[in-house]
Amino acid sequence: MKYLPCVEMEAGAAGAVDSAVIWLHGLGADGHDFAPLVPQLRLPEGVRTRFVFPHAPKMPVTINGGYVMPAWYDILEMSIDRRVDVAQLSASSEAVQGLIQRELDAGVRSERIVLAGFSQGGAVAYEAGLSFDKPLAGLLILSSYLATRDSIALHAANRKTPILIEHGTRDPVVPEALGAAAYEWLREKGYAVRYQTYPMEHGVCPQQVGAISEWLQERLKKG
Repeated sequence: MKYLPCVEMEAGAAGAVDSAVIWLHGLGADGHDFAPLVPQLRLPEGVRTRFVFPHAPKMPVTINGGYVMPAWYDILEMSIDRRVDVAQLSASSEAVQGLIQRELDAGVRSERIVLAGFSQGGAVAYEAGLSFDKPLAGLLILSSYLATRDSIALHAANRKTPILIEHGTRDPVVPEALGAAAYEWLREKGYAVRYQTYPMEHGVCPQQVGAISEWLQERLKKG
C-alpha cells in the first residue's frame, strides 16, 4: 500500500514504540506544522510514542481562487456550514486510516493510537476516527468542524473513545459556533466528548498546549 508521506518522530522512554499519535495539519500547511510541539507534550514515564505528521496532497482550493496548495479536500464555499468536497474528504480519511493500520501492523494496539487534527485536519480526523472499526485511544480536534455529520458511517468500535475538542472564541476562519455544534452533536449521540475554548484566533496558544499535554498523558499512560 502507498502511504501518505509523513514527518515522523519518536519520543519518550528507550525501547520499542508502544503508542502512536497521528496528527493532521490544516489547509495550506504541511506535516512539519505541529512537530515542534512534541518536546512540550511531556509524555508519561515509561511510554515511547511515535508521532506521525502526514502531508496532505496538493490540490486546487476553490475558496482560494483555485490556487494549488496542500489540502485534505476542496472547500467550495465559506458558508457557515462549509460546503466541501465530501469525496475528497473521504479519500483523505481512508488514507489516514491506512496510517492507523500501518501502526497496527507494526505492533501498536489500536487502543494506544491517538488521532489529532487541526482545522481541515480535524474534519478528516472526525471522519477517519469515528468510522474506524477498532477502538482508538482518543480523538483530539483543534479549531475544526464536523463536515460529514450527514454522511459519516459511525462505527460502534469508537462509541466510547474519548474526544477532546478545543476552539478559539475569536476564530475568524472556523467560527467557534462550528466547534460547539460538533460537540453538541456528539454529546447527543452519547460520545465521551469534552469541549474547551480559549481567547484566541485560529491557532494554538500556550495554555492550550498544557491542556493537550495533560489529555495526551492520560490517554497514553500505561494501565
